[in-house]
Amino acid sequence: MRIRNKLYEIIFEADTPQGKAFDIALLLIILANIVLVMLESVPSINQQHGETLHILEWVITIIFSIEYLLRIAVVHRPWRYILSFYGIIDLLAVLPTYLSLVLVGSHSLMVIRAIRLIRVFRILKLSRYTQAGNNLGKALWSSREKIFVFLFFVINLVIIVGTSMYLIEGPDHGFKSIPSSIYWAIVTMTTVGYGDISPQTPLGQLIASMVMIVGYAVIAVPTGIVTSEIIRGSRSTNTQVCPHCLHDQHDNDAVYCKKCGGKLNEDN
Repeated sequence: MRIRNKLYEIIFEADTPQGKAFDIALLLIILANIVLVMLESVPSINQQHGETLHILEWVITIIFSIEYLLRIAVVHRPWRYILSFYGIIDLLAVLPTYLSLVLVGSHSLMVIRAIRLIRVFRILKLSRYTQAGNNLGKALWSSREKIFVFLFFVINLVIIVGTSMYLIEGPDHGFKSIPSSIYWAIVTMTTVGYGDISPQTPLGQLIASMVMIVGYAVIAVPTGIVTSEIIRGSRSTNTQVCPHCLHDQHDNDAVYCKKCGGKLNEDN
């Protein structure tokens, strides 16, 4: 039990030297894997060093498999971890390579390629080890209702503007349908401005100018919403993870989990 608790402290927490070293090692492995996936997509590199890349991929897969099994072994409720967000991400990190052994044959090459590309989901494992990423995720979740209302307003606005531009400009000026006009409204409002469709009439250009000005507010409003939630939710917490419910971000002086009431440190 003492060894299990020690492994839990190393794997799930980053407040100890061993935990920090474990997290840093995993970060480097994840980044190395992402680089391998990118290099593998380059035909010339894959042709010359494909075998080496394949071996390195299996080494990384085995490391992630051991990590995944250790996480299941040290938690009190394995299924809670397996079905959690990070548990699913950890499974996706190792599953594609093993599936490529089963799906063989020329007719399955595209399927294997698609499955192996799922390895990029390993980059989501990075968020587990970054305090800023956790804070941003919680701020986004706390402000979800405000963001949803804002996005609902923006969707209504681009539909109205797109429909209006379809009536004003018409197919002769590139606005061939209402969906294509809505596409123009989204591109214009987000200040991307591809230029593939542009208004020609004075009234259409006036509306386009107004949409461009509104576009700056579209960028600023959600930023302000999320920033306020980050400021409101910022407080002194640590990386301690409850061994019972896997809830994290506890206060530094916490002895029991604020979610399930379980003891955070089984050794004390």
